[in-house]
Amino acid sequence: MRILFLDQSGELGGAELCLLDVAKPYRDHSVVALLADGPFRAALEQHQIPVQVLTARSLQIRKQSGLWQGLSSLRQLLPLAVRVSQLSQGFDLIYANTQKALVVGALASGLGRRPLVYHLHDILSEEHFSSVNRRLAVLLANQFAAQVITNSEATRSAFVAAGGQSRLTSVIYNGFDPATYQAADRDVVRRSLGLTGFVVGQFSRLSPWKGQHVLLEALTNCSADVTALFVGSALFGEQEYAQQLQAQVTALGLQDRVRFLGFRSDVIPLMHACDLVAHTSTAPEPFGRVIVEAMLCGRPVVASAAGGAIELVESGSTGWLVPPNDPQALAAAIREAQAQPDTASAIGDRAQQQASQRFDLLTIQRQIAEQLQQVSQGKPVGNPAPCRDPP
Repeated sequence: MRILFLDQSGELGGAELCLLDVAKPYRDHSVVALLADGPFRAALEQHQIPVQVLTARSLQIRKQSGLWQGLSSLRQLLPLAVRVSQLSQGFDLIYANTQKALVVGALASGLGRRPLVYHLHDILSEEHFSSVNRRLAVLLANQFAAQVITNSEATRSAFVAAGGQSRLTSVIYNGFDPATYQAADRDVVRRSLGLTGFVVGQFSRLSPWKGQHVLLEALTNCSADVTALFVGSALFGEQEYAQQLQAQVTALGLQDRVRFLGFRSDVIPLMHACDLVAHTSTAPEPFGRVIVEAMLCGRPVVASAAGGAIELVESGSTGWLVPPNDPQALAAAIREAQAQPDTASAIGDRAQQQASQRFDLLTIQRQIAEQLQQVSQGKPVGNPAPCRDPP
């Protein structure tokens, strides 16, 4: 099957890491077209996946863009859509992996008469998108998409609540190769970073809705030997928030208990070095890739009880769930994990076993392949239920 994959970003976000795995089985006959250049292109090339960067100027539409900003971008969108339409003639379908890619891909699908699949990685809610962008995404998906793949039940429900057609949707979780997350030498990593005591890791870009400030506040309610390790940098113009976090550390007197490591490519060894991984998003997370990665590393997880995280973690069995934006509840979970290391270890082991089965990459790739085959043949698309429990 020949697929024209379309993605808006040059950065390596969760949607891009997912697309990297989706595209691998099709690399001999497909192309990933990017609407911006960056590290994602290099990652695709490293895996021998053909890639084209369609524009040197990134699209100016933002998640919170209003009507005027959207209309003003048409001058940039239409030539891109025409180019993608022409490019799509050598492929069986267009696979739009992000919202900007949906806009371009939908117009190209209409112009080029190629079926469109939209992989929705975002919760279409007011916390994440302007009303204009929500309506636009739903309109284009309903009108042009043969299928909408959603990365969780939470994502699917938000799409339908925003007006999306339920019959178009299939829930397929992100896939992971469990072998990639095999144990690293934990002690070596900790010594190299000078880590001692109980270490809580937070792995995500520095962004207000990712809730790094919540973990900092929670630290003030934990014993002095609890250290927080933040892995990730500010993207998308959020450097001001990174500065606010540094100021918060100083104001709370946490200078000796907080480490900001910035962007790191060695996330897996760093996860193994942690005693607990904290997911602290203040708004519903569409999926929660970091949660699954921590589970596959055998690390116990405490996560915000909203969005896709609720589908990933069984509180008390494979992790802890706490209310979003609640530093006291987060601190209580941290104290429990620290005080009961045997229980925390057992939780990490159960999480690792279940995640290895539920999110196995080969199984997920087969599910997506079945859906794409149906679309390319013009058949009605099924609605596979995600694997909730280990087989």
